[in-house]
Order: sequence, then C-alpha cells, then structure tokens
Amino acid sequence: MALESTRMSIYNGSLVALVTPMGADGGIDYACLHQLVDWHVAQGTAALVIAGTTGESATLDQTEHVELIRAAIEFAAGRVPIIAGTGSNSTQQTIELSQLVGRLSVDAFLMVTPYYNKPTQAGLYGHFCAIADAVEQPIMLYNVPGRTAVDLLPETVARLSEHPRIFAIKEATGDLERVAQIIELSQPGFGLYSGDDATGREFMLRGGHGVVSVTSNVAPAQMTAMCEAALAGNAEAAAQIDAGLADLHRDLFVESNPIPVKWALERMGMIPAGIRLPLTRLSAAQEPTIEAALVRAELI
Repeated sequence: MALESTRMSIYNGSLVALVTPMGADGGIDYACLHQLVDWHVAQGTAALVIAGTTGESATLDQTEHVELIRAAIEFAAGRVPIIAGTGSNSTQQTIELSQLVGRLSVDAFLMVTPYYNKPTQAGLYGHFCAIADAVEQPIMLYNVPGRTAVDLLPETVARLSEHPRIFAIKEATGDLERVAQIIELSQPGFGLYSGDDATGREFMLRGGHGVVSVTSNVAPAQMTAMCEAALAGNAEAAAQIDAGLADLHRDLFVESNPIPVKWALERMGMIPAGIRLPLTRLSAAQEPTIEAALVRAELI
C-alpha cells in the first residue's frame, strides 16, 4: 500500500466531540443525530468527531460503531468533515474496525492511546505506526492520560509526525507547555488540537489549530467565534467570548464525560434522556450546577 502525505488535512477551529443521542432504552436515536449534524453545520462547527469518548464509543458494538459513522457521513452530506473515533487498546482490533470504517467516505480517524494495558513509548509508537500503515485515511492521535493511564510524550509525537498518514494530535493534558514542544519537535504543518476546553483558547494563541470540544456540543456558535478570534490572534475578543463559556468548560466535567453534557443537551431540548451503563444520568445534586452554567452562557 503506497503511503501518501496527508499533511494538508488540517481543520482550523472548533471541532465538536459529538455526543451519541440515545433513547431511554439506550438505542441510538438517528433522527436526533441528523438534527445535531444539521445544527452544527448551521453553527459553523469545523468538523464532527463521531464515536469518540464523548460519543460513548466504549459501549458501542462493532456493528453500531460502523452504522453510527455511516449515518453521520450520510447526514453531513459533504457539508462538514467527519472524523471517526476508532481507537482501542488492541492494535489488531483497531485496524479491523478502522478498515471497516475506511470503506465509508470518512475524512480522518481519531486514535486514542491504548488504555488500561499501559504500553511504553516504544509500544505506543509501534501501535500507531501499525495502524497508519494499514489504513488509507489520515490519523489524528489522541492523548488523554486522565482516562487512559498512559501519556504520549512530545518526543514520541514528533517521531509519529514523520509518518505520512499521521497529520495531527488532540492533546488533552491541559499542559500548555506542550504546544511549543510539539511545534518545535514535529514535522512542519503537523496539526495541534486542544482536547481541554478550559485551556483551548490559550492553546490556540500559542500556535494550536483548534479545539476538539465538549463545550461545542451545547455552544457551537460561541466556540466557533472564540476559535476564530484566537486563531486570528485577537486575544481580547477570544477572552471575552471564552469568559461566558468558562463555567461550561469546568462544569461539564463535574461527573464523568459525557454525563453532564448529555444532561445539558437534554435540558436544552436537543436530545432525549439516554445514556448507557456503566454511565448513568446526571445526579440530581449536580443539575443546578449545569443549569447555572447554561444560563451564564445564555443557552437557556
């Protein structure tokens, strides 16, 4: 399989880590998914990340996983790029799922670091290279040590950036010093996306290309505007918009993601009250916290 460069595949701005809407029985609500896709297109979201952590990928079986991504591609109809989350802690299973999804018109993959088995940096490098060698679409790496118990270090990111199909990283440590480190060490044109809404604005002001955002699920227009200002170097305007979203950036993580953001969307009338075990609906004690954040952001 010939390896072609994907270095041009950069999506600037607010990329939403989209929730998977579900009914009370846990079944995927495809009509609601269609509405969410249309809404994000209208609000200017730069790309949709489907079946990531926020999309409850860990609870989807392979058939559902592929169908969810297929439906999102159909609903988007070429109006917005689709990035498919297909990563897991098994290299072979990730390759198999990615090859199935790759038969669809997906624009890129999001690949989380292998969770639970805690590979070394050499293992991480080998894992991602094996996957990149086996697929045709570009890959965005995803580093989120708080959920996976393994940290993809900047030096390893730099080595992986040399692979022609690995075009970017979603860096969710919240460590802003890594922006400069990755820019300095990695190949020219390598994409950097914050996976931490609270520090996303500063991440972009330091040279990042955008944010893969949970907050964008409920405030897509505001996140789009904030990202546009930050990417233009307008720090004052970006800070002003971000101030109204600060409570959401913080409070959408009062319980495990995506519990709070799904409740927020339900409160806004956007999705039904469905989430899959082992995750549960937001506790009653935290409902006022999320409601107050929505009010401050002028979303309800």
